[in-house]
Amino acid sequence: MFKQANGLKYTKFMNALHRDRLFDWYMEIGCRTGRTFAPVRGKTIVVDPFFRVEDNVIGIKPALHIFQQPSDDFFASGFLKSAKVKLSFSFLDGMHLFEFLLRDFIATEKASHPDGVIALHDCCPFGHEMTTRDLDNTPKRAWTGDVWKLIPILAKHRPDLTVTVLDASPTGIVLVSGLDSKSTVLDRAYAKILQDYSELTLEDFGVDAFNDLFDFHDTAAFIAAGYPLFDGVALDPAQALRPEKVTP
Repeated sequence: MFKQANGLKYTKFMNALHRDRLFDWYMEIGCRTGRTFAPVRGKTIVVDPFFRVEDNVIGIKPALHIFQQPSDDFFASGFLKSAKVKLSFSFLDGMHLFEFLLRDFIATEKASHPDGVIALHDCCPFGHEMTTRDLDNTPKRAWTGDVWKLIPILAKHRPDLTVTVLDASPTGIVLVSGLDSKSTVLDRAYAKILQDYSELTLEDFGVDAFNDLFDFHDTAAFIAAGYPLFDGVALDPAQALRPEKVTP
């Protein structure tokens, strides 16, 4: 039987986090409408090959960098290095195929603050149909693809990381902390990981074996506790920009 993420909706969690915590640099991969990065108050980088933003998403951000391109192209551009970005918090919600998310994670960790946090979305499916890799036959409702594989991959290859799984509905949020920007473990294991996991289905892996890899943490309780994983990178809220109109 699948564990199901029945906690606070993930968009409400993201809204609350950005309302209560200010970050120096926030990055989001897979943004489309801008709904999840609109409430961010710090410097922001967003990447999506096909934006459909119709609302005011700049808000009080001091800077908003928008890259309408695939994440692989964005990381290859060298922007993070040239801009000397140290990411405080990143939300990875791009292509729902595990190799894409794995590459996004590897590249994001290299640009992250040591006390930073990387969030992975949609890693906790509640049915087999939604885990398909067939892009021509995705379910009409929720589709997680096979990014669930990041949970066993990180457990096996990066036990040094701290993985906290929130029960944010509908498909969980995986918070990864204890980051090491100098780690090359996943780079070196990448080819072998693809060999081991590309054809593996969740049915093959086993739902019970998957469930054994994590426990859900209550999202509302995490908020009530003050988002403790973010203590090392949260800024004083007084530092938030307060834009003022200069001309009439």
